[in-house]
Amino acid sequence: MSSAQDPFYIVKEEIQESIDKLQSNFHQWEVIPPDSGGQLTEDLIATCDSIEWQVDELDKAIAVAARDPSWYGIDQPELDRRRRWTSSAKYQVATVKKALVSGKDPNGTSNASGARRELLRLPNLQQDDRINQYAAHGNDDFISSESDRQLLLMKQQDEELDELSASVDRIGGVGLTIHEELLAQFSHLQRLSHRS
Repeated sequence: MSSAQDPFYIVKEEIQESIDKLQSNFHQWEVIPPDSGGQLTEDLIATCDSIEWQVDELDKAIAVAARDPSWYGIDQPELDRRRRWTSSAKYQVATVKKALVSGKDPNGTSNASGARRELLRLPNLQQDDRINQYAAHGNDDFISSESDRQLLLMKQQDEELDELSASVDRIGGVGLTIHEELLAQFSHLQRLSHRS
């Protein structure tokens, strides 16, 4: 199946357009006064929630395809690419959402750049003592904090995958029950058609 016909790529494109629009609106949010962005903030957070839900649903579809990739005509590298994209999409949305939730300073400046620095664990260039700390300790502190952040992220992803696996198992059980019922009904229909 070509990527133009693959439902994953159709949904991926729609979600990516939503993410691009979200980021564009977020950049507008960054420059407006803090007291005038209440509704826009709420709308952007609602958009983040919607995109997160869509990406979660796409993740569930990937998990189903991973159970029998040959049935869906895809291979392991393609599954890995799909998982990397959904992880990247989740991260982009989470970054924007965290900045939105953190809001703006009372003096009217956006906390978004501070939230970005926190997410990326980059030094705040306006704080000389922090710059000196990074200069004095080299990259060791940065590498250590980045490693801790990666471990935490992996732990969260493992927990989410466990929940997703349980959901997929439940859905799979329902699917098997439906399959068995359809086979039984097909058998009954065949017997009825032979009697006629």
